[in-house]
Amino acid sequence: MIAWTFILAFAGAAALLVLPKARESASRWIALAAGGGGLLIAIQHCLLYSKNTDTFQSVTNWEWIPALGIRFHIGADGISLVMLLLTGLIAVTGVLFSWNVVKNPRLFFALFLTIIGACHGVFLSLDVFLLFFFYELVIVPKFFLILLWGSTNREYGAMKLTLYSVAASALIFLGLMAAHVASGTGSFGLFELAAADYTRGFQLWAFPVLFLGFAVLAGIWPLHTWAPTGHVAAPTAASMLLAGVVMKLGSYGALRVAMPLFPEGLAAWSGVIAVLAGAGVIFGALAAFAQRDLKFVIGYSSIAHMGFVLLGLATLNHIGLSGAVMQMFSHGLIAGLLFAVVGRMIYERTRTRDLDELGGFRLRHALPAATGVFIVATAASIGLPGFSGFVAELSILIGAWRAFPFYVLLGGIGIVLTAAFSLRALNRAFLAEEEQTDRPPLPPLTRPEVIGAGILVTATVLAGIQPQPLLELIGRGLDGPLFEAVLQIREVRP
Repeated sequence: MIAWTFILAFAGAAALLVLPKARESASRWIALAAGGGGLLIAIQHCLLYSKNTDTFQSVTNWEWIPALGIRFHIGADGISLVMLLLTGLIAVTGVLFSWNVVKNPRLFFALFLTIIGACHGVFLSLDVFLLFFFYELVIVPKFFLILLWGSTNREYGAMKLTLYSVAASALIFLGLMAAHVASGTGSFGLFELAAADYTRGFQLWAFPVLFLGFAVLAGIWPLHTWAPTGHVAAPTAASMLLAGVVMKLGSYGALRVAMPLFPEGLAAWSGVIAVLAGAGVIFGALAAFAQRDLKFVIGYSSIAHMGFVLLGLATLNHIGLSGAVMQMFSHGLIAGLLFAVVGRMIYERTRTRDLDELGGFRLRHALPAATGVFIVATAASIGLPGFSGFVAELSILIGAWRAFPFYVLLGGIGIVLTAAFSLRALNRAFLAEEEQTDRPPLPPLTRPEVIGAGILVTATVLAGIQPQPLLELIGRGLDGPLFEAVLQIREVRP
């Protein structure tokens, strides 16, 4: 049963909360077991997913609150499985990169697993109220992870992220309640709401409300400023989780809920989404170029990469939407890897993230393995062939050319800017040749760090060399009935 992905995470979190303090050294193993179990279940379902169907599989559908039409309805299609796979990978590697957490590891990993379980729940929910329930469950633990274990401006970062999340959730709640009432079905079921006959006037205001509520968490420009601040303030595992998975909850919700429910509203607003997405690509890259703090560079680069996701959603064609989901998966891996290198491998040893100061440590000599991993992650972030980002961005640009040819130019400019700020950061932090004062030797990488980096590097390379299995899963998800009206928009518009 695929529900075990979040059952294991929540069970692990509960076990950690009651774990005796004398045995808190076992907390990391409990977290690794819970996260690893979810990953194995995701891999199993990806391998066993039928190639002969585009419907949801592993479905569980129980009554939950009958008086309100709310059901515990979960299931997985190809899109869900790709996101479950991403969540499992970040869960396992996040634990590995937090192996040496000293301050209250029981609570740290309990909060971490709660977010992991809630993310699994969002990706599996077929009842929009259940989806919203899991979506909201993410807010409190991520606030405390940043507040208690964060670094730079952690109070400000935690509060800003939470306020943006709550404001966005209010928009989502309004949109879902409006859809529930207007549908006349008395149900919160995703399929029932998507099949309802909403008036065009209703969709014209309900769609932007619901879409924007989700898109805020996806880092849509100009409501993106919470993301770099939150990422920089968060501890390493939380940064990996926020950029790698939590931001994807927003783009997933927009794709899974807002777009199928209100296709006429989507048709009217898709051009505006494309404009905001293009702006996010350009301004995110320019902001990253201006940063001296390496973690801020990665934080703003995430805005640029998520801009590509939103651009793919705005294309409303199969290849563009496939590219958007593939970019969600790819960016999750790459952002997780970059934050792990900077937050754990580098900052925990040097106590600085300033590009010029890092160059003074001559990291390529002091930490050659970390330098190698960062070079690989940089190449993946730029979107070089052989990495997952290349396939994702190529698909998005092809889809954008068919829908909005002008925005291919913006995407191309964004790719060039991404290469510029990525290579600049690599050169200044790792390859600097200026005369520097002597620095103390740095501790070598630990085994959990090497294993965690190896997992993420392997995943992004495999997805780049052989993307077809993931693209087939995504394609079968898009061929389902939920997206039939979405994919017809470009065909029926004059």
